[in-house]
Amino acid sequence: MPIVVVDYDSQWPKVYEQLRSQIWPAIEDIAETMEHVGSTSVPGLAAKPIIDVTIIAADPDRLGLVIQRLGANGYHHRGDLGVPGREVFSLPVGRPYCHLYAGVRSAVAIQNHLVLRDRLRANRDLAAAYGRLKKELALRFSNDIDGYIAGKTEFILSVLRDAGFASSDLEAIADVNTVAALRRPRDKNISTQN
Repeated sequence: MPIVVVDYDSQWPKVYEQLRSQIWPAIEDIAETMEHVGSTSVPGLAAKPIIDVTIIAADPDRLGLVIQRLGANGYHHRGDLGVPGREVFSLPVGRPYCHLYAGVRSAVAIQNHLVLRDRLRANRDLAAAYGRLKKELALRFSNDIDGYIAGKTEFILSVLRDAGFASSDLEAIADVNTVAALRRPRDKNISTQN
């Protein structure tokens, strides 16, 4: 599937709200929150036109309940797909396509989603630079999701480094997004995010 990065679409938050209305009722009593993350959650940012949704559980026991409850409602749990701390789900037929994740707030993968989103929302220049990079990479790696992801990694790491992420956490993120991820078999339809 070719990688396409498009200019920001004001419909993306509406699609997220539609997804939220379908997903949240099944877990609202056991999940802490549900967040629109990834580039489509940042006003003005160019993105692959796929909504990223992260469900945050308060603790690992609650995460297990979230996984069970989503499964009972037609969402197929696919495991972490090589990204520790971030569980991935397929949606039932007929739902708007998205990347649906779940994890505990303290997981590095979840913090990566939240902090990167918040930093990009807070700094328009940073978001614009990231959008330009994503467009360049989409042209260069139009049929190579691993190359596209690897090409974004240093930018993402620099944002997270400035946000105070520990060196060990940055190394873990780099490992998932670059060489180790390229060696690991992975579902080509699921990127690490953003």
